[in-house]
Amino acid sequence: MPIDGASSPSYTALHEEGWRRLLAAARRRLERTGGTLSGDIGLTTPTEAERRTVIGVTGRYRPEAARRVTVPLADLDAYLRGRYGTGLLTTLGRLYGPLRDRPAERADEVSAREVVLTAAHGSPLAALDWYPAWLAQIAADGTLTRLLRRGDAALLQAAVRVLEELPAVRGGEGRSPLPLPVLAERATGDTKALLPGGPLEQLVLRALAQRGAANGGPSVPVPRDRAGRRTLWESAGAVADDLASQVLVLNIGARGDGVVSDWLRDATGCGMPFRLTLHQLASADVVPAAREIHVCENPAVLRAAAAELADRATALVCTEGIPSAACHRLLDAAARSGTRLHWRADFDWTGLRITAAAVERHGARPWRMSTADYREALAGGETTPLTGPPVASPWDPDLAPALRASGQAVMEERLLTALLSDLC
Repeated sequence: MPIDGASSPSYTALHEEGWRRLLAAARRRLERTGGTLSGDIGLTTPTEAERRTVIGVTGRYRPEAARRVTVPLADLDAYLRGRYGTGLLTTLGRLYGPLRDRPAERADEVSAREVVLTAAHGSPLAALDWYPAWLAQIAADGTLTRLLRRGDAALLQAAVRVLEELPAVRGGEGRSPLPLPVLAERATGDTKALLPGGPLEQLVLRALAQRGAANGGPSVPVPRDRAGRRTLWESAGAVADDLASQVLVLNIGARGDGVVSDWLRDATGCGMPFRLTLHQLASADVVPAAREIHVCENPAVLRAAAAELADRATALVCTEGIPSAACHRLLDAAARSGTRLHWRADFDWTGLRITAAAVERHGARPWRMSTADYREALAGGETTPLTGPPVASPWDPDLAPALRASGQAVMEERLLTALLSDLC
């Protein structure tokens, strides 16, 4: 929009077709160069009105078939001074407002980036490999620039504070999970700061995805689905929904009084699979009564145990993939009470990663997760190609190389007959 005075009769012609693109090109060039009146500007496929304007400005003929015409900025400046008494810079300012000094803006932006990144690198998390990698990523892909231009640079420092408050990031996988509203209030003073889909949540989840990749997990974008984002939060010790975080169990029983313990004892008495929520576990402080618990990854194993063995089956917990916060809370309580955990998962890279984490966190013993077990499973057929980044198998150093050599994964349910024999 022209500013006040731009509709003055002396500038009327400059709003016509022959001038509009020419002046817009001049303005862009001057903003890029800090107002330097050197060099040329050009118009591609000029209209007849634009061709005549250029001829008038430069005093040089341009044929009608010209595909591109150029004008020296100095000629344009001289023409405007002679015709209107104002040079190019003044004329553009009166027509469209002051020019932006983009070189100065870029310099200020670079300075602001350095200030923000320096502050972020001052976090204790800077000693962790994934944290500087996350900062480098958001600086390189334009995320930080967009935050600065929107005036939202404070979001980065808020994200850093959230990361510093996360239980698993601060030092230990065994801490109680932190509800997201509590985490948000501690880090920002606003319980709603980490609402799903918000810019702060997205920044933090990008960091947690980078953390997972640095810890041997798959390097994937932040999940779009709610379940995937919930799993990412739980991997760092935060829980988005203590009702949605659940664990599937069979015959684990429970010590002590309380309605949840009563439910578990009743379910064990008839060999009934049971789902526990994190909310129930937190409110009732459930301690499993079983002295030994087997842990599987696939619900098909637990379903078969319930169908074929019912209440005769050994206590069984199913992680249904990556263990949830509810699963970890239950098994933390079991391990603290002296329960022995026997753990297995699929013979794939994710399964090895889950098992290694269980050995480290819970002191679990791998259950049919040896190199010999894998080779026997391979011989049974029905394999699938391995995907994702390889990981180690600390409990059996030969297992990971065996997977890498074969390139094949074996899902847990392919060992169902052998597993059920252990659960009798």
